[in-house]
Parts: sequence; structure tokens; C-alpha cells
Amino acid sequence: MVLNSLSLFPTKDLPGYIQGASSPKDMVIIVDVSGSVSGLTLKLMKNSVIEMLETLSDDDYVNVAKFNEKAAAVVPCFRTLVQANNRNKEIFRKAVCDMSAKGTTDYKSGFTFAFEQLLNESSAPRANCNKMIMMFTDGGEDRAQDIFEKYNWPNKTVRVFTFSVGQHNYDVTPLQWIACANKGYYFEIPSIGAIRINTQEYLDVLGRPMVLAGNKAQQVQWTNVYQDVLGLGLVITGTMPVFNRTVDTVSPQNQLILGVMGVDIAINEIKRKTPTYRLGANGYTFAIDPNGFVLLHPNLRPKIFDYKEPVTLDFLDAELEDSNKEEIRRQMIDGKSGQRKIKTLIKSVDERYIDEAVRTYTWTPVNGTDYSLGLVLPTYSENHIKANLSDQILQVQYFESLLPNSFESEGHVFIAPREYCDDLELSNNNTEFLLNFIALMEKVTPDSKHCDNLLLHNLILDTGIIRQLVEKVWKNKDLNTYGFLAVFAASDGGVTRVFPNKAAETWEEDPEPFNASYYRRSLDNKGYIFRAPYRTARDELLNPENDTIGILVSTAVEITVGGKTIKPAVVGVKLDLEAWTDKFKILASNHTDNNQGSNTCGPNRGCEMDCEANSEDLLCYLIDDGGFLIMSNQKEEWNKVGMFFSDVDPYLMYALYNNSFYNRKQSYDYQSVCEKVSKSQNGAAPRGVFVPTIADFVNVAWWTSAAAWSLFQQFIYGLAYQSWFVRDEVDAEGMDSTRVRSCVMKQTQLIHAKRINNTNLLFVVAEKMPCNSCEIEKLSQEEEEFKDENPCEELTVPRYRKGPGTCFDNNLTENTSDCGRGHSFRPSLYTLLLIQLLLLYPAVSPHFHSLLH
Repeated sequence: MVLNSLSLFPTKDLPGYIQGASSPKDMVIIVDVSGSVSGLTLKLMKNSVIEMLETLSDDDYVNVAKFNEKAAAVVPCFRTLVQANNRNKEIFRKAVCDMSAKGTTDYKSGFTFAFEQLLNESSAPRANCNKMIMMFTDGGEDRAQDIFEKYNWPNKTVRVFTFSVGQHNYDVTPLQWIACANKGYYFEIPSIGAIRINTQEYLDVLGRPMVLAGNKAQQVQWTNVYQDVLGLGLVITGTMPVFNRTVDTVSPQNQLILGVMGVDIAINEIKRKTPTYRLGANGYTFAIDPNGFVLLHPNLRPKIFDYKEPVTLDFLDAELEDSNKEEIRRQMIDGKSGQRKIKTLIKSVDERYIDEAVRTYTWTPVNGTDYSLGLVLPTYSENHIKANLSDQILQVQYFESLLPNSFESEGHVFIAPREYCDDLELSNNNTEFLLNFIALMEKVTPDSKHCDNLLLHNLILDTGIIRQLVEKVWKNKDLNTYGFLAVFAASDGGVTRVFPNKAAETWEEDPEPFNASYYRRSLDNKGYIFRAPYRTARDELLNPENDTIGILVSTAVEITVGGKTIKPAVVGVKLDLEAWTDKFKILASNHTDNNQGSNTCGPNRGCEMDCEANSEDLLCYLIDDGGFLIMSNQKEEWNKVGMFFSDVDPYLMYALYNNSFYNRKQSYDYQSVCEKVSKSQNGAAPRGVFVPTIADFVNVAWWTSAAAWSLFQQFIYGLAYQSWFVRDEVDAEGMDSTRVRSCVMKQTQLIHAKRINNTNLLFVVAEKMPCNSCEIEKLSQEEEEFKDENPCEELTVPRYRKGPGTCFDNNLTENTSDCGRGHSFRPSLYTLLLIQLLLLYPAVSPHFHSLLH
């Protein structure tokens, strides 16, 4: 693949081109907001600055300032250059859109601000390469020469690029001189259609030192993860610049970068190379770049794709951050190898629970790249079962239990939708996938070279083992006697069997055990894990009289082979809520004298703890480790089982939290999607063109004003540059029409501090205490959007990163004579006077006639 800068396709938008065409940048953008900048010009300027920000990557640093008589940063708390990551660029976009114009122009104030930002010694991180100033203005006479003499001459370590924005008749010579005198380039942006190309062409100037450096600069650069515009999904790109190496010393063409050559590598292809199923349900691999962003991680799941924006999820945001992970991240960025066993917090798949677990992190750099690869394993996944069913008769016997005609007697089977064989057709419908699998197995053997033999052998072995569990245990038990709606078993091999068969009709768990929350939590927790069907306060209440409510209880199977402990499967039951609530009330009672009746509880007398007899006075609950209701002795609350307990009894929930039975943990999801707030669109004319009203047309004064000439000039210019009349996609001031947007969601989970032994439950008994007037903080577990309304308050210390080790920003042989020329439409003075006289004629002709008569 070649990303050609000369192509009509907008390849300069691609991260591969942006990072490959120049060394990292330290950029200060200064924007003229004097009173002469208004209306269309101000809108063009805002959009131009926003488009300029899109040319920056995570290796770059930037600040944006506005100036008139004085200069100030558009984001007050950004006192130095900040990393050009997605978050900071979004903050800049909002601030730029809020700019207004007033006052007079003073170039010196803007340039002084910019030079001091770039040249002052600071401990703040920056690229320390390609220092540049981008000035956007509508024009002016000042050349600010004394500022350049003070800060930039004679070495000219800072390039200055000037942009003349809007339709005007100012002399552009000063702007051209400023750019040419400081190794920069002069550009004109007369219309919305000229924004994109003119805010990207500066990359060609930055590429000159790279071309002149020759082979030293032709190094492979690796990009962030981004969404491929051609539909390959998430990709990374290895890029290398392509130079013009002609020997013609007269023409400056021999210092131009022709384009960027790159190779896309799909993240899915990398995933296929990792031994996912050998690492167990809670083991995984990940990789990060020098900025600490993950390119491979099970939690990297972007929901919105924009090919212009890289997918940037920090390793510390992909997991729950702690000091151990900060150190692991730092060592990986520095290219070191290591291993560390840590106790850390793990968020469940359904994001409702947090478990404390032990993980071993192992990491090493990837040769030939600046990436680092990591491996995470729980202790029980450091070894795995490798089945070898060489007995074909046994293979057939085990395989028969996968056939649907055995379900009625042996229970329903779900198999994980894995790529067992090359020719296996995948399907989201598990029944259809099972039939596809059976049809293929009738044609090939588990030892076929077109199949993953390990996956197939483990699947068939687990199928046979679970079948024996059915024959020897499950069939011999009356499930109703125990209050069981179903029994089940799931394994690392990808088999889930639910018994009896009819229970499969209400089975809602993921057929891939590695994606099922109950499976992964059971492996990380000792004992029995209870879980009710999840409900929120907004959901329709359950009806226990008509609906059979099941409570899922699961536990891991732990076996030791040769001194190695593994957990290859999870088994469990589904409890009938009504039957087990009756058992719960009996088990939760504490009678000291079985022959004596229970005493009624009251404020002035004690009573027996009898959750059955004293249900009018005592509240008895089983709550799980996430704060969700499992069982209650209050029949009217059975329809609330599965709700967060604060939605059942907010006062009692707050008391439990206040007394440290639960701890609260907040985290953030940086890959969420929110509904876009629609903004009204005024008019449907091509962007950037002033649309006069009917009143304007009939108003003679309007025709004799400068507005008429401006519109006429726009029309003439548009004939030559048709892009003026073409709607261009620019994300600014409500121009994006998509219905969703990327956002950050704040999540809150509770961590169970005290549990019933061998379970994840808390048993609560309390007297009914009417407290409707109590003022408390109602706890909530529902995620809410985190709005960074004041970035200055949320500004934190930048995380550790490491920029590229090479910089090509200066070469003594560079030819800077090509620095831009003006091409604005300039009518002659005589033509202008003629047109103005023609426009004035209708207004003055009545006066001439009256004088003559």
C-alpha cells in the first residue's frame, strides 16, 4: 500500500501519513481575533484551526492562543504545550468554537506568546523537535520584525507558517515576508473548500530535512491503532517516507517528500496468532506503544469509528489502575523485559462486580518495533489440559452426545463459537452453529490438518466427561426436591451442558464460557457465586406468580495433576427463588426454644431472630458482593430480586455502606457512546456563502454596500474554485450530523468487604425503621456520563511516555526559497470603479433626472 500525498484521495488524513511524513512537532497556533475578523472570516478561521489540530498525532505537542492587543491561551490552564491526544484536542475544539472577535490587531503580542511557549525552558514534556508557529489572520501591515530578531534570528530554530483567511483586499506581502523570513510557508484560505488542503501542505515543508538526511531518515515508523478506511477494522501501519532524489540542483524538487509507503497489519490478524484458548478464561495478551496506548487488549472495544482519529486507550484505563501497573507500563515503554506477580482488582465482564485476584504479568519488547508485548495469567492458568484422544471409538462415543437427538435425555448442549476448522461456518445462532459443526465433523476427523486439533480434542473430551456427570449424578437426582430449576456444567474446552433440556429455553448465558461473567468470576473466587437476573429500577417488575425466577449459583472445579492446580470447568445450579426463599427464612431463624412461640419484636423488648414468623417486623436479606438483592423475606419485594439494593431500600443500603460492609470503587469507560445533542442548522446554502434575504435585494442601500461587492467577489471566486460551492465535511459548530458521539462514562461498583463463608453473599437482618424523612446519599450503580466541563479542574500530571528517538527538523542545505505566494482574486482598480458605478447608478439616477428637469 502506498499513501501518496499527490493522490486525489485525502491520504494526508490518515494517521500513517501524518506520523510517517515528518518528525514529531512542537506547535503553537495563534489566531487573530481582532474586530476585523467577524462573520464568515471568523467561522473559516475556527474551522481552519480545528482542521490543523487533526494533522497532529500523539507524538506531537500543541497549544492554541488567541490574540488582538493581547495574547492568551484559549484554554487558560494549558500554560505550556500539551500532548496532542484526543482528549486535549477535543478541549481545544470546544474552546476555539467559543472564540469571539473584538479589539485591534497586534501581531507582536501573538508571536511573543508563541515564542515564549516554544523557547522557554520547561520541565513539561514535549516533542523537542520541529518547533513551529501557525498564525491565522485576515491580514495586516505589521511584519513584527523586532520579535523575530529577538527570538528567532539568525538560527531560525522556529518555523513560522502564515495563513490568510477569508475574502479581503488586504496586502498579503507582510504575511508572505513573515513566512519566507522564518523558513515557513504562506497559505491562503479563501473558502471552506480550501481549508483541508492548505492546513495539510505544511507537512511537505517539514519533510524537507528528512529528504536531505537520506537513508538516515528512511526509518519504519509505527502508528497508533486506527480504524482502516477500507474496512479492515482496527489496524496498525508501518510507514516509511518516499523521497524525491533527483540530482537537479536548480529545482527544489529534490527536497520534496513524495509520499509515504506503508503496510497495514490488522489487529484481528495479530489476535489469531495469540494462543487465546490455551491461556484460560482470565488469561490474555496485550501490547502497548511508547505512549502507553494499547494496540492489543481484550478491553480494547471502540464503539465509534472515525478513520481520522486514532484509537487511543491507555493501558491504565483499559484496566483498573494501581501502582504496580504504573511501574509495569513504565518498564514496557522503556523497552525492558520483566515479570511480576501482583494482587489486583478485576472488573467483571458485565461491569457490575469487582474482584480481587492474583495475576502474573510478563512483558518484553517486540524486536524491530517500539511496541512491547505482555502476558497476563492467573495462577490456575499457568498450566492447561492437552487432550489426545487417539481412540477413535471413544471419539465417536463422546461426539454422539453433541447430537440434538440426545438432548432430551442428557440435557441441551451449547458449544463455544470458535474457529475449530478452516471450513467451519460461524453463526450467531448457537443451534445453527452446532449443526454446522456436526455436519463438518461428519466429513473430517479431529486430526485433520485443516482443523485446530487441540481445540477439537479438548471439546470432545470435555463433552464426554460432562456426559458421564449426567449419567452418574444428574439423572439420579430429583431436581424439584432440591428446589433446582436446572443444573449445568461449562468447561475451558467450550462445552456448556444444561440439564434438563427444557431449562435451555430460559438459559441466557453466553455460549462462549470465556465471555460469560459467571464463568470467569467463579474461577477467581472461592466457594459459591450467587447471581440473580439483573434488573434496574426502570425495568418492568418481575411477577413471581407468573414468572419462574432463577438464581444462578456456580463454583469452579479445581483439580491437581502432578502437583499443578488447574480449574478446567465450572459447575452450578439454578435455584427456584420461591422454593429457596422458604428455605432461606427457615435457615435464617434462630430459635432458642423450639417449644416456645416466637416473640414479637418491638422497640422495648427483644425477640427471636425469626425471619419467617417476624416478617412484619424483621427485614431479612441476602445481598451479593456487588450490592444486588438475591433473596428477601418480604414477599412484596420478590419482584425486585436482581435490583441494586439501594433501589430496594436506600436507607438500609446507605447504612451498610456507611458501616464499611461495602466499599465503593469508581472507574471510567473511555469507549462509551452517548446520544449526540442536536444543534439547529440555519439555512441550507453552501457553507461559507452569505445568503441575502428578500429585504436585502429590495434595499438599494444594501446593493451599494461592501456586502454586495463581497458576495459578488465570492461568486467570481467560486467559478474558478468550484469547491467553494461544494458542501465539505468539517466537524465544527454543529456540522456533524451523526446521531451518536464518543463520551466517557463514570462507573461505580461496590466491593464486598464481609461475606458469608464460602459464598459471595452478605446476610442482613434489620428491624423495620420508617425513615422517609432521613436525608442520605442514595447510592447508585448505574453509569453516568462524565462531563469534563472544566478541564482546568480535571487537569492531572501527564502519564509517562517516550517519544521517537530521532528528529529531522533542520538541514543546512535546505532550500527555503519556495515559501508560498498569494493567489487571491484581485480585480483591477478600474474594474472595481466601473462595477461600483454600475451598482450606484440605480440609486443616483433619480437625482440626475430631477436636476435636469
